[in-house]
Amino acid sequence: QVQLVESGGGLVQAGGSLRLSCAASGRTTGRTFSSYATAWFRQAPGKEREFVATITWSGDSTYYADSVKGRFTISRDNAKNTVYLQMNSLQPEDTAVYYCAAGAYSITSTRYDYWGQGTQVTVSS
Repeated sequence: QVQLVESGGGLVQAGGSLRLSCAASGRTTGRTFSSYATAWFRQAPGKEREFVATITWSGDSTYYADSVKGRFTISRDNAKNTVYLQMNSLQPEDTAVYYCAAGAYSITSTRYDYWGQGTQVTVSS
C-alpha cells in the first residue's frame, strides 16, 4: 500500500506563494511510488474536486489545468519519494483543500489509486 502525506498548506495573501509537498511511503507488489504518475487535485467548499496538475513517473512530462498554467509548477524528486507543487501568484479562487494522488497519468481522478488526506490552502484578498 502506498501512503501519501501532503504538507505546506496555509494562509497567504493574494499574489503570494506556497510550495506544497507530497511525501510517499510504502509500496504495492512490484511497484514503488516512483513508478506512479502523481497529480494534485483541489476541492473548494461546495464544489467538486478538480484537477490541478500531473507529472509522469519520470518527471519528463507534465500537464496543468488552464486555471493554474503559468502560475503553478509540479515537480518530483524520486530519490526523496516526494512530489511538489510550487504555487505562485495565488488568488482567492485558489482557496481549497489540495490533495495529491498516485496512479496513471491522467486528468481524471478515477485513474488515481492512492490519495493523501489533503492540505488546506487559503488565499486572502
